Amino acid sequence: METDDVSVREQLFHNRVRETIICVLLFTCLYMVSYLILTHFKKNAEFVTDDIEDATVNKISLWLCTFTLSVAVCAVLLLPISILSNEVLLTFPQSYYMQWLNGSLIHGLWNLVFLFSNLSLVFLMPFAYFFTESEGFAGSRKGVMARVYEAVVLLLLLALLVLGIVWVASALLHDNVARKSLYDLWEYYLPYLYSGISLFGVLLLLLCTPFGLSRMFSVTGSLLVKPRLLEDVEDTLSCTAFEEDSLSRKLNSGGTTSCWVKLNVEAMKKEYLTVQSKRIALEMRRKASPWQRNLGYPLAMLVLLALTVMCVLMVCFNVLELLLDETAMPRGMEDPHLGMASFSMFGSLGAAVQVVLILYLMVSSVVGFYSSPFFTGLLPRAQDTNLTQIIANCVSLLILSSALPVFSRTLGITRFDLLGDFGRYNWLGNFYIVFLYNMLFAGLTSASLIKTVTWAVQRELIRAFGLHRLPLTVSRSTVPFRLLLASGLSKIQ
Repeated sequence: METDDVSVREQLFHNRVRETIICVLLFTCLYMVSYLILTHFKKNAEFVTDDIEDATVNKISLWLCTFTLSVAVCAVLLLPISILSNEVLLTFPQSYYMQWLNGSLIHGLWNLVFLFSNLSLVFLMPFAYFFTESEGFAGSRKGVMARVYEAVVLLLLLALLVLGIVWVASALLHDNVARKSLYDLWEYYLPYLYSGISLFGVLLLLLCTPFGLSRMFSVTGSLLVKPRLLEDVEDTLSCTAFEEDSLSRKLNSGGTTSCWVKLNVEAMKKEYLTVQSKRIALEMRRKASPWQRNLGYPLAMLVLLALTVMCVLMVCFNVLELLLDETAMPRGMEDPHLGMASFSMFGSLGAAVQVVLILYLMVSSVVGFYSSPFFTGLLPRAQDTNLTQIIANCVSLLILSSALPVFSRTLGITRFDLLGDFGRYNWLGNFYIVFLYNMLFAGLTSASLIKTVTWAVQRELIRAFGLHRLPLTVSRSTVPFRLLLASGLSKIQ
């Protein structure tokens, strides 16, 4: 009997060591990738300065930002890794090489991501911001430790302020519970705070994702070569090259010509760069192969349209399930039984589609976030992003990514239930919130899709028929359809 107990303890020990090694290797890889990304965008002048103290503070803050970004990337990969792990175990149930891929490992990853994401949001990122802005208390010795003391004091004051706000909010909503749990910080207030942060992240995804889904068409179109629909690329390229040469001559003769030219040199430089980029794009279109020009762009647009329509249909189906079946509500799962059944009614193919849709929604939410007028200023620039902007970007991406599992499960994109503390959010059990959230997402996405498709078709037709050269006073809504037909027939003839 003792031998059996020893063997069980050894097995548990080996499993724990194996899971720890896998988690450390995964996080190390994500940390290195995140560090490369941040070093590509950071402003080098902030890290190579004569003041060694400022350089040290900036490096420490950059390390904290790298940790936060790696946690955000891991949060994005949580659901795809979990779904694919289940399908792999279903495909190879008796494989010796897949025994390490079990429910304990997946459950541990969910708990670690939840812990690290909240640690970064509540402590690390506020500390990094206070650390970069601190100078030490008046009268204290200058140095890195003086700035650490000031940042810690400010962080404690912020923590007291946030806990006070959380207590007031809980007292307004749940008066009796708040009085009983005044000193119950870990079991009541922190989960309540996490629930509020997750709700804010899910609401942010609700606003950014439909807008991002519509923006994905224009962003993808700018990266691909569009077909030549009734357009003479050679003529347009010749006009652009002539305009570029004219601006180049004006810039070169700016020192000897009139004062008006000298005062408008900066404006002409911006116009020259714009025309130059337009000429480069036209040259790429001219050099593109017929397959790339006539097949790549329509195929990409069809794929984006299919993915967006599929998301809307799955959300509509989830709305019907919410009305008919209580099990469609998002809930937590303590013990994930991987390898028992597929999380999609279509098997492995449906699981692969779920993974693609989850990643597509995350990319769309990021595109919509940076395209919105409120957050356009946060868009990072290569080698020209200061440390404060890096901290703001890391916080924003972490809020979006940590809410992605809850967002996907709430919309019914996947049937994989939330693991660990992700399923403890208070608002997940409210039917009206979940139902209204699904209806708003389906409505906003459908409206954005219809608006984008109709405007894109109208814009391409106007450009193809040459009507974009009309004066600005002529609105595109006033252009009659017969004028489009007449212009198109004249170009064909």
